[in-house]
Amino acid sequence: MKSERIMAFVSYLYLIGLLVAYLNNNQHKNSFVYFHIRQSLGLWLSFFLLGYFVGSFDSWMITLSFWGCFAVLIFYGIATALSGQMVPVPLVGKFYQNLFKNIK
Repeated sequence: MKSERIMAFVSYLYLIGLLVAYLNNNQHKNSFVYFHIRQSLGLWLSFFLLGYFVGSFDSWMITLSFWGCFAVLIFYGIATALSGQMVPVPLVGKFYQNLFKNIK
């Protein structure tokens, strides 16, 4: 179980960690790791997509709030991965699981 926790943690480390976790998990087919890969993929894609629009406001308060929100969500995902739980990220976790359900 320790190697699965490590791969789930690695999936939250930006896009390279996500790619490493996905390619490594293709050999083992662990549902716990795939759960966190889907969460991480959804968080990072949302971060980049929404970050483009948040940047157009040209306001440090809005930008820092945006970064803080995503930092909390990513740290929550990391904490659940390291504790060995399959808990969806608040607000958007179930949406990500349904959206990327083909990643197995």
